[in-house]
Amino acid sequence: QVQLVESGGGSVQAGGSLRLSCAASEYTALMGWFRQAPGKEREGVAAIHSAGSTNYADSVKGRFTISKDSAKRTLYLQMNSLKAEDTAIYYCAARKLWASIATLTPVAYTSWGQGTQVTVSS
Repeated sequence: QVQLVESGGGSVQAGGSLRLSCAASEYTALMGWFRQAPGKEREGVAAIHSAGSTNYADSVKGRFTISKDSAKRTLYLQMNSLKAEDTAIYYCAARKLWASIATLTPVAYTSWGQGTQVTVSS
């Protein structure tokens, strides 16, 4: 089981920016960010494969950027032009072994962080 520790959440006004970080305890083939708002199901936000390919939810394309520092085993999510509807708990997730694509499907991930709250006020 890969240990994941998120940081960087907080409160910001609409239009602002935040950067989330996720430190992994070991190498992973796939990493992603998910979020869950009150009363809603967990949804995929962005994913990055070990080969470098990325995938984004339509709702965040052009505003969010996923990246990783392989040497530090750290995943990032740069969130710009934040909207009130981005308010949620954001989770880092990882799959240690082989992955074919940068999927946003939660069941493909085997390890999850505890989550960090992001609140965007309008």
